Amino acid sequence: MANTVKKAEKSAIPLYGAAAAWAVYAIFFNLYRAGDFAFITLLSGGVYLLLQAVCPEGPANTEEASEAPEKESGNPELDKMIREGQLAISEMRRLDSNIADEKISADIRRLETVSNSIFQQVKADPGKLPQIRKFMDYYLPAALKILNAYDRMSAAGVSGENIDGTKRRVEDIMTTIVKAFEKQLDSLFGSDALDISTDISVLESMLIQEGLAGEQMQAGSDGIRLDL
Repeated sequence: MANTVKKAEKSAIPLYGAAAAWAVYAIFFNLYRAGDFAFITLLSGGVYLLLQAVCPEGPANTEEASEAPEKESGNPELDKMIREGQLAISEMRRLDSNIADEKISADIRRLETVSNSIFQQVKADPGKLPQIRKFMDYYLPAALKILNAYDRMSAAGVSGENIDGTKRRVEDIMTTIVKAFEKQLDSLFGSDALDISTDISVLESMLIQEGLAGEQMQAGSDGIRLDL
């Protein structure tokens, strides 16, 4: 369920009452003197304050403060991945905001981009879920645990052998973690790459048979290029 913010609308009755006071006074009394204007001004102000005190605020206007979570797919494993993925992305954004070191922040942003692409690929093809099981069960939580430790040590505001040494190790391993996430994303395209390669081979054979291929395709066998 989305978080909501409720804003109460103020009643317009006090404004109408103040305006009515001016209208009624103008009908029954003259407004020729400055004193008359001063009196009706005070009177209408009093009417406004009185009605404001006794009239309740209007009905609450509910505004969405955040996007609703995605609708569940009916696939328990996929829905679990989506929920955990959303939490992981939120945590990466928090860490990026907290950590002052620009190199670490840049690595976190890269992890967020790659992780989101992984989740989108699996959402589009739930058959790829087994390929990211180890990623979801170990690599992603481990990366977040390491970054959280770095965040806590940075927030401590002190320098020491343990803190500085651990932070350096985290900084050194972040490049490796980013590359590992990128390889995980690349692996999800393995079957797609195979299908496309097969399609290209079939297309090349048909073009050669029909005499529609260029000379380079006609002559070569390895490293054939589609050259019309």
